[in-house]
Amino acid sequence: MSRMNFGAKPFMYPQPVLIIATYDENGIPNAMNAAWGITTDFKEISISLSEHKTTDNFAKTGAFTVSMATEEYVAACDYVGIESGRNVPDKFVRAGFHATKSEFVNAPLIDELPLALECKVKSFDDGILIGEIVNVSADERVITDGKVDMNKLRPITFDPFNNVYMGIGEKVADAFSAGKSLK
Repeated sequence: MSRMNFGAKPFMYPQPVLIIATYDENGIPNAMNAAWGITTDFKEISISLSEHKTTDNFAKTGAFTVSMATEEYVAACDYVGIESGRNVPDKFVRAGFHATKSEFVNAPLIDELPLALECKVKSFDDGILIGEIVNVSADERVITDGKVDMNKLRPITFDPFNNVYMGIGEKVADAFSAGKSLK
């Protein structure tokens, strides 16, 4: 078997495309695209971030939301990653997003993105944002039998090898069950 080496790179599959939303001190919503994030505990998310308008905002409000980017809104989700809120104060609106204030934290929910984690800032040190997940909310349009339906949500993942966004495929097995055949 032959392997190809790529060097030390942040290449991993899947990388969810996370859209972080915050309010500024005047209640103006902002959003940014982040691919380097993961849940790190039952009520915790960690995201690698450099300094942005978003980091300025959550430093003041102590809160943010994290929405899953979707196939339907891929252009808007990419746009908030390639445009700076420091240069374009209305980039949230330019993306075509609309905000509803979270009931749980001082941060906006993005109406167009139906699944969100509503978080309080626990810390932001050395470029790592750690948030306490206070609530997870999902729009009814992506719910089937009381659960989020991935086929309705249609989240996207970032492919760092090819710099493209990919949809998520079909179910391949039941978790916590497929391995039982090997016991």
